[in-house]
Amino acid sequence: MMLRSMLFVPGDSEKKIARAAESGADALILDLEDSVASNRKQAAREMTRARLEGRDAEGPQLWVRINPLDSADALLDLSVIVAGRPDAIVVPKVNNAAELGTLNAYLDALETREALPRGSIGAVAVATETAAAMFNLGTYAPSTPRLAGLTWGAEDLAAVIGAASNSDAHGLTPLYQLARSLCLAAAANARVQAIDTACMTLHDDEALEHECAAARRDGFSAKLAIHPAQVAVINRMFSPSEAEIEQARAIIAAFEANPDLGTFQLNGRMIDIPHLKQARNILASLA
Repeated sequence: MMLRSMLFVPGDSEKKIARAAESGADALILDLEDSVASNRKQAAREMTRARLEGRDAEGPQLWVRINPLDSADALLDLSVIVAGRPDAIVVPKVNNAAELGTLNAYLDALETREALPRGSIGAVAVATETAAAMFNLGTYAPSTPRLAGLTWGAEDLAAVIGAASNSDAHGLTPLYQLARSLCLAAAANARVQAIDTACMTLHDDEALEHECAAARRDGFSAKLAIHPAQVAVINRMFSPSEAEIEQARAIIAAFEANPDLGTFQLNGRMIDIPHLKQARNILASLA
């Protein structure tokens, strides 16, 4: 199945890593950045590499969030963890797609060092965490080496802007709504997975369900999680229902039965080519 849930877990906590592995998340993001104190960075790298090397073939994908590419820690992170062959590198605070060229060069060299296939490690960019990034979301297309997904975040952007908050009683304020929308459009433009940011409200399934429903409605196909308890809700909300699957199959069958028609009625509803594309996407997510 297409990945639906990606759970952050501190790279320096064996207990939390073990707990996260049992959460049902489609991917774990072993974090070397914000959740790890500066004096724990090296320990986190070594523990993350050990987890990568001891992975269960039937377990979740293992991603690693490194430190920002313009920091000295980024290359140190990669030099330790690439040997464990993570499925993807999550890159925070990216300003534009060109910066991923630096990541690509690092990974090319380190994959060669470790006798890994060149290009085997993917990349996911957190694409809205700086002010400059907001002007550069269109740079990720037509293609960026290794890029597998784009996600967005409001917390770091608010800190950079100097905002007191990124939301009010009605939800996200306009700048952060824009960041969300531009990330979604950028992912579609680059033809990579659009991943919604994490729900910062813990132990509130109703709030999480609301965010998931809105994200899936708008076109996101997955969501970040910051606590294991969020994973089950995210997986459920980003999985097509039986009714959606049945409807998708009916739409595809109707088009196959009417190859000369571009639009027609199906069960009292007008159906056209965009509905066919949506139906195919739903069934593809099950593969």
